[in-house]
Amino acid sequence: MSSPVLSLKLKANAKSRVLNGHPWVFANEVEALLSAENDGGVVECRDRAGRFLGSGIYNSKSQIIWRRLSTQRVTLDEAYLRAALTKAIARRETPNAKSQMPKENQHRRLVWSESDDLPGVVVDQFGDTLVLQVQTLAMDRMSSLIVELLAELVSPAEIIVRNDAHIRKLEGLPLGVHTRSGKTWEPRWEKIDGFDYWLDLMSGQKTGFYLDQREQHAVLAKHCAGKRVLDAFCNQGPFALHAARAGAKEVLGLDSAADAIDQARKNAERNGVNASFAVANVFDWFNDPARHGEPLWDVIVLDPPPFAKSKSALEGALRGYKEINLRAMQSLVPGGLLATYTCSHHMQDAELRGVLAGAATDAKRKVKVVEFCHQPADHPVLVTMPESEYLRGYIVRVE
Repeated sequence: MSSPVLSLKLKANAKSRVLNGHPWVFANEVEALLSAENDGGVVECRDRAGRFLGSGIYNSKSQIIWRRLSTQRVTLDEAYLRAALTKAIARRETPNAKSQMPKENQHRRLVWSESDDLPGVVVDQFGDTLVLQVQTLAMDRMSSLIVELLAELVSPAEIIVRNDAHIRKLEGLPLGVHTRSGKTWEPRWEKIDGFDYWLDLMSGQKTGFYLDQREQHAVLAKHCAGKRVLDAFCNQGPFALHAARAGAKEVLGLDSAADAIDQARKNAERNGVNASFAVANVFDWFNDPARHGEPLWDVIVLDPPPFAKSKSALEGALRGYKEINLRAMQSLVPGGLLATYTCSHHMQDAELRGVLAGAATDAKRKVKVVEFCHQPADHPVLVTMPESEYLRGYIVRVE
């Protein structure tokens, strides 16, 4: 006789978003927690009337104690992982993609956590190398199997397991980086969208390169011919490189990280484009009295790191976003373009629109939308999970 399946039950007065399809349940939303010996296992979730809501992974050490795998009864095993990974990879394939695009030219997100029914699992592809991040206890216990399934399904030359994100600590998980082969992946030049970038996939930020902004690099470039372009928070400089190659007459990239600026300079030199870079705190740079009287910019890119890393930090973050957008608007020629982005999932479109409206009012400038910007299709958004939509922005004309 099989043992009964463990389940969580929502509190009678809980207004949990899981009732409307969200895949998370928080500790304060259930009648009672299960014992820690069930951490990393699959349990069911039920509403206050006992109706089944789905199967999910459990961890009492996390604020998010339950993350849905399926609205059906499932087991987290090889069959489940193989099916989920196969579907995730297939979603990224375009018609005839396998015959048209050699592996060395493929740069994309292959797995995006809950959006692909693999909570806490992120996989990015950089040519013949995969970078895997695992951020939940249950998936961490299956990580060796995930690696082998990826090796079978994608046939990469190497898989780098980047388990160095501090979010793992919220699940009680250790930090570390290793490769499937056990060998060190040496930094190298990788061609992405026509540019060579020096990638260090074992220790670079996130998974080594921000693939989520690739489409925006090209979108912005079409506005840059003959323009003076400022790329603020430039990281490795992709916006600046694309602007320079598109014919911008002057390009300056700013970032507070000296190693990112060093890399951006190397990238510009390698690709033979005319762009300069400087280490600077962008807020201080805009506010520096010594800049008064300098020529205004035709195009400014604002692509900052997430100011709101938690919901409680949102109010302060909104002030920061407004301030930086105000300074940028004041630094643009009449009719200049501002490309402004946020990568904080706590900041929804209404908040970003409000920030821009407030900045426009304070700058006494009329601001009109030219382009609505969004994360690419390989970072799919679950309509029942706002957190899966984290990258948004606008290209606006500042008159």
